[in-house]
Amino acid sequence: MKDLQKFGNHLILGVSGTTLSDDDKRALSELKPVGVIFFAKNFLDGVPYPVWLEKFKDLLKQIKEYTERKTLFTSLDHEGGRVVRTPFPITRFPCAYLVKSQAYQVAKATSIELKSLGINLSFSPVADIFSNPQNPIIGSRAFGITPKTASQSAREYYQGLREEGILGCAKHFPGHGDTSTDSHLELPILNLSLEDLRNRELIPFQALIQEQIPLIMTAHILFPQIDPEVPATLSKTILNHILRQELNFKGVIVSDDLDMKAVADMFMRPGTVARAFNAGCDLFIVSRNINSSSLERTYKIAEDFTHCLSNGSLNEEIVEAARVRVENLLEITPQYPVYQLEKEVLFNHAELAITCCFE
Repeated sequence: MKDLQKFGNHLILGVSGTTLSDDDKRALSELKPVGVIFFAKNFLDGVPYPVWLEKFKDLLKQIKEYTERKTLFTSLDHEGGRVVRTPFPITRFPCAYLVKSQAYQVAKATSIELKSLGINLSFSPVADIFSNPQNPIIGSRAFGITPKTASQSAREYYQGLREEGILGCAKHFPGHGDTSTDSHLELPILNLSLEDLRNRELIPFQALIQEQIPLIMTAHILFPQIDPEVPATLSKTILNHILRQELNFKGVIVSDDLDMKAVADMFMRPGTVARAFNAGCDLFIVSRNINSSSLERTYKIAEDFTHCLSNGSLNEEIVEAARVRVENLLEITPQYPVYQLEKEVLFNHAELAITCCFE
């Protein structure tokens, strides 16, 4: 069991609903994940604000009790536009492409609301570029159609998060904006050279690294001109040589959701999780939100991790270095109480959201 808990030091796990199921309780107590990720299914909808807020407060309390962790990454995808998980009256800010000139103000307002939910990590900003109008998954989730506009607004958005005490995470490295397929459904292939990436995709990530963003999320995309064998999440060339060495990123590298179909089958094969660690991943998201709410996949990945440690295909030193990066970040991550926001605060935020649509 302690070996499984070793994987928990690198796991952000989803839970099944607004209350903990027996499977949730088992996973939280046995794996002791270092973080949780929330989705719409974790919030009561169609009930008054005080009611759903109190229910979510109880859910968070239970999660901390079962993990026996005083500190956790409490996270969600909260970009605005179509990527918002929370019920009203939490503000529905427009997509990144529409808020770009007010990215800083929107991020500060968003952070105030996230803190009131006990959330300390937002998987934002999107650092991708809206370079392909046919992109089915990024599109207007990006701040701009050029490296310059995307970089400027993503940087300002992160500054707003940081000033209000929310961890930000740049995604999806090394760039998801030019794909024409959805990695939730299949593995996208981008036939770009490293020079192509340097001239466009990497520029917003460089800007955010200069701002010392603490986390960067990987893309489940194959770049055959750079690494023809595996997607970025598993590529030492992309995560180590480019992100760590060339761009000098010192923070935490987190995988995109391992339940996404682009990589879901890969992570059921023995040795895949070791390859991801060896490539440079420190932290893994298993949402239990896409393929299945079952714990079978989660445990299979955790057991493969322990097997790879025991057979030597995964070096203890690599795992320890990853654990230290994660732990150092967790130590400085605030743990926020859940509380109800004043009507005036929410009204002001709603006004800001409206102004973003009429610029």
